Amino acid sequence: MKKYILRLGIVVFLLTSIQVSAQKYTTHAVKEGETLQSISQKYRVTPYTILQSNKELKTAADVKVNTILVIPLDGSVITQGNEPKEENVKEQEKPLGFSRHRVRKRETLFGLTQKYDITEEQLKRYNRQLYAEPLKKGMILQIPKFPERIEEEEQELDFETYTVLPKETRWSIAHKYGITVDSLVALNPDLSKTSDYLAMGQELKLPRPKGDSLKDQQVDLFTSFTVPPKQTLYSLGKEYGIPSDSIVKLNPEIMERGGLKEGMIIRLPKKRDTSGEVNTENFIFYEVKPKQNIFRLTQNLKITRDELFRLNPDLENGLKAGMVLKLPKENAEGLEVKNALVIDKINLIDSVNTENRPKLVFMLPFRLDRVNFSDRKKTINQIKNRKDVNVSVGFYSGAMVAMDSIKKMGISVDVKTYDTERNQDKVKEIFFRENFIGVNAIIGPLLPDALDEVAVQAASKNIPVVAPITSNSGLSHNNVFFSVPKDDVLRKKMLSYLEKKYTDQNVVIIADSTHQVALDSILTKFPAAQIAKIIENKSLHLDEFLIQLSEKKENWVFVETAQPNMVSSVSSILNSAITEDVSVRMFTTNFNSAFEEDAVQVTHLSNLKFSYPSFYREASNDAFTKAYRKRYKGLKPDRYAVRGFDVTFDVLLKLAHKNNLFETSKIIGLTEYTGNSFNYFNDWTSGYYNKACYLMEYDSLRIKEIKLDDL
Repeated sequence: MKKYILRLGIVVFLLTSIQVSAQKYTTHAVKEGETLQSISQKYRVTPYTILQSNKELKTAADVKVNTILVIPLDGSVITQGNEPKEENVKEQEKPLGFSRHRVRKRETLFGLTQKYDITEEQLKRYNRQLYAEPLKKGMILQIPKFPERIEEEEQELDFETYTVLPKETRWSIAHKYGITVDSLVALNPDLSKTSDYLAMGQELKLPRPKGDSLKDQQVDLFTSFTVPPKQTLYSLGKEYGIPSDSIVKLNPEIMERGGLKEGMIIRLPKKRDTSGEVNTENFIFYEVKPKQNIFRLTQNLKITRDELFRLNPDLENGLKAGMVLKLPKENAEGLEVKNALVIDKINLIDSVNTENRPKLVFMLPFRLDRVNFSDRKKTINQIKNRKDVNVSVGFYSGAMVAMDSIKKMGISVDVKTYDTERNQDKVKEIFFRENFIGVNAIIGPLLPDALDEVAVQAASKNIPVVAPITSNSGLSHNNVFFSVPKDDVLRKKMLSYLEKKYTDQNVVIIADSTHQVALDSILTKFPAAQIAKIIENKSLHLDEFLIQLSEKKENWVFVETAQPNMVSSVSSILNSAITEDVSVRMFTTNFNSAFEEDAVQVTHLSNLKFSYPSFYREASNDAFTKAYRKRYKGLKPDRYAVRGFDVTFDVLLKLAHKNNLFETSKIIGLTEYTGNSFNYFNDWTSGYYNKACYLMEYDSLRIKEIKLDDL
């Protein structure tokens, strides 16, 4: 009997599943501990919808273990004998993200659905309060953003296989074919969901050019063509970039008259722009957003209307959301560009989704295994004297303030912290012992070896890792965000700035043997620069150096070394060389601890207006500093505390905007906080690198930021 009941239950379940599947519904077998409320939240429908769709249920108490429930995925009630037809039931879409909307006076649900191009059910699904109460002024709503659908007409087009060329991107190919990036991804579902990378030689499914299908015969996409003598279908197809059979489909009279004849007037699609390869070497790209207009685009993209239309002839047919526009490469300097795509600046603080609950893990070398907590004095000395402990404690203290700040914005954070003990085996043990399912990001460790181990372990679980104080790794990790810019990024920032300021200054380079790259880079920008002679890689050949200084021009002296004694000696010599006739300024492209040693006189650096690139700036008395002092009883945050706050707050805001750091990195450009900036660039294979940095200058015994708009 039991076997019979069990088999009957299975048959009923299967029949129900088949019927429900056909209608875009699903079934749910109630498990231990589940309630009507929890099930409704899981499927994003109301408890009332579930009760009305399962007539055998009278109240929430009737929902018991092993009960089979029918769940309508579109939120509509199933009524017996009146089920919606299959073609009228839409599969529930997942939003790409959310924006926030504050309800204004006289706004209606219908008006909002029209404004944001969503349905009323979609609006209610992500704003549960609208099921129970009317729209009110002041309400904060989550507005879902959905991917653009490929229209049925587009789905019926003929397709061709396209082979990716060197340096092409999704944006450039979408532009070439006149489709949106969403459409390109939809046509090629095997494309990576975590990166925009395309490999040379990769094959893509793409629609043939507009006008190459009878389904898309818009007059403004075609041109009249008078057939000249000796013209063939093959040569004509090659000239216009379409197959010969498509020409015949567009012009049936060709077959009726026995082939292509001289003087025949036929219709052909307008030629595609073939003026140079469309790739990241030649162009940058912009994806048009809803409700934008040509005037606003020309203002934001810093381009004239004529130039925009010349590069994008399809604009003659009207501006449409999702279009990919081609822009001159030189425009990139005044725009926010990531991976050849111009991005719109997003205010993260105004774009958080309170439904997101980031799950964060810290892995730092607190070295608790070495700390003797029974001896307070010894413990304090250990924290002060051990750099790894000092950095970890300082960083984490700032991170705690960041979590306080995000909590005040209504975002709940699930945090776990582990002591790596500066030991790779400890890292392996943590990953073996702990459950990392659902973790959105790992911050740490500090040192390269431990970081490599964490990155490898986290990559298998698709978890991003944020390196707090590391700029690179000897290994390739496509899941690591290096928050400190590389040396070449800092050097390029400094030299690009000076190249623009250069008029006719006398450039002299002082570089020891370990800074050959810096020497070569400076000479590339300033080929006429003089190279100072260094004795035994330790000190200047003073007499020869002083002859190299000019009395007619301002002297720009680059000091490239990591030796404190050399920095101290050179800065003192340069300071002494300043007279009424001799003007000297000092620079470096590689700012390191040697320039901060006590032996280096701040007065000398100030007199020389010493300038350098840096990944951080001095913290001001802002909201973070005040919050830190309040939390830690008047203690002033050090450099590591500021970094801990900035790195953590940046990660939390991005996860609160879209609960996936890889996805957010595609659409978020430069972010700036108390003392650090972040602008991650993905090189596809070896990680995400921060290219945001500052230029700093000593002036009147203070260090100030050089503003690039001061040029």
